[in-house]
Amino acid sequence: MPGRHPVVELSDCILCGICEEVCPSVFYLSDLGYVQVAELAEYPEEEVDAAVRNCPKDCILWK
Repeated sequence: MPGRHPVVELSDCILCGICEEVCPSVFYLSDLGYVQVAELAEYPEEEVDAAVRNCPKDCILWK
């Protein structure tokens, strides 16, 4: 069973950059100008949780 992974609800995202700052190994700005989640075998839970906590629009969640 694959582990859980973070998801960004792009329709709510305001591109504040906090997730990229807090967890750059997971979140990055795509060439098209929206936040993407890196495809990793395992996600750094503490860093992703920090991004979830600090997101001003609450648009990052675990699936």
